[in-house]
Amino acid sequence: MARRHAHTEDAEINITPMLDIVFIMLIFFIVTTSFTKETGALVAKPLAETAERIHQGNILVGIRSNDDIYMAKRRIELREVRTLVENAKKENPEGSVVIVADRGSRVGLVTEVMDQVKLAGVDKISISAENPN
Repeated sequence: MARRHAHTEDAEINITPMLDIVFIMLIFFIVTTSFTKETGALVAKPLAETAERIHQGNILVGIRSNDDIYMAKRRIELREVRTLVENAKKENPEGSVVIVADRGSRVGLVTEVMDQVKLAGVDKISISAENPN
């Protein structure tokens, strides 16, 4: 008597469409994510009733109350501000500079930083503040 062998087919799941969807979702989330730049300095911003949110790409310079200057999450010297702002301006020619100064920082240091930014060729300079409302 002849034996009958049942042919069992291995069921395979085609995951290619699922990988396509996951890849498209990944691209979507990367493109739509807004990246926030930080100075690296923890500051208490001054309050201003007229403070507005700026939504364009910015170059941030932080000034702490102990006269430390920060840019791109690292402490820098006053003489480095001009060079670093010039380099950042090359990467983002449309961007403006926002100085994020602590409310206890010296006005003289803020003025010196603004002067270095102007010497770097940037005309749009803003000082960061919080709206109390």
